[in-house]
Amino acid sequence: MKPSLGQPGGLYRRLRGAAEAQWSAYCWHPFVQGLAEGTLPKAAFQRYLVQDWLFLVQFARAKALAAFKAENLDALRSKASALNALLSEMQMHFAYCSEWGLSEADVLATPEAAETVAYTRWVLDRGMAGDILDLEVALAPCTIGYGEIAQRIRAHPGRLRQGNPYESWIETYSSPGYQALASDAALRLDRLGVSHGGEVRFATLSATFTEAARLEAAFWQMGLNAAA
Repeated sequence: MKPSLGQPGGLYRRLRGAAEAQWSAYCWHPFVQGLAEGTLPKAAFQRYLVQDWLFLVQFARAKALAAFKAENLDALRSKASALNALLSEMQMHFAYCSEWGLSEADVLATPEAAETVAYTRWVLDRGMAGDILDLEVALAPCTIGYGEIAQRIRAHPGRLRQGNPYESWIETYSSPGYQALASDAALRLDRLGVSHGGEVRFATLSATFTEAARLEAAFWQMGLNAAA
């Protein structure tokens, strides 16, 4: 699938192109195909959703770190807005969890999977060690990737619309609001690439982006393994 987010020649598309194999493995993982076709086992989705909520707790901390590292006041305001959007996304998870009789306390009492710990702490480490561009690149595969995944699902000829138990999840990330958020994140990465020396740092940034895509694919697989 050709990229629709970011600018031609911009940092986001260059990073995505350099990580093509890992990006495809992430954005069209068998877990994602199962969401699109409505065939994903419920146990796999439940495992993913609970762990994703725990993931988002740490991701919110990374967003707060991005606010701390923001390069100007406008960026700080944008990071605050993004953090609020993320907290709202977490509420969507509980729309599912409540159907299973799970409370917030139940989810928080669930141990983090090794994949959850590996990914979230790695993102925070990149953010602590580097500048705002390093952190934004580490965050990009999650924020932008879910937007592209929703596009791929919507374009998939085998997508199940009627009776798909995951349709509300698909619609959340297909919505104009989330697509705008993903688009803004890609364009911001392009701007940071210009202002923060993305060209001379490309090899390091590319390694970060590729690793984040690999960790995202491992997160899907963690969910799928629950149904094995």
